[in-house]
Amino acid sequence: MTDRLAMQDPREQYPKPPFPKQQHQPAPGLARRLDPLPDHGEDSYKGCGRLKGRKALITSGDSGIGRATAIAYAREGADVAIAYLPSEQSDADEVIKLIEAEGRSALGLPGDIKDET
Repeated sequence: MTDRLAMQDPREQYPKPPFPKQQHQPAPGLARRLDPLPDHGEDSYKGCGRLKGRKALITSGDSGIGRATAIAYAREGADVAIAYLPSEQSDADEVIKLIEAEGRSALGLPGDIKDET
């Protein structure tokens, strides 16, 4: 087990090129099809209650920065609603489970916010 407080060289801490060629995904894409898988903080981010009692609405909360934000907000104590494209339902389901695993309320809002209707 490594000591989390020990000094680490960040150049040696993460995967390095050459990375595997990415499989082309038409937009929108699914996180589980990426190689290497992105780190959204699922296993690495530890919250400390900074957002207890708060609520957050996060657009594109199923992937990328939105996914990382949704996970972090839940671990900080916020209830989280995520907006996402219906075609990314499987990614949204994963994020909702992660939010609920923190004991927080989660709400999924499928739709395309670019479309006013």
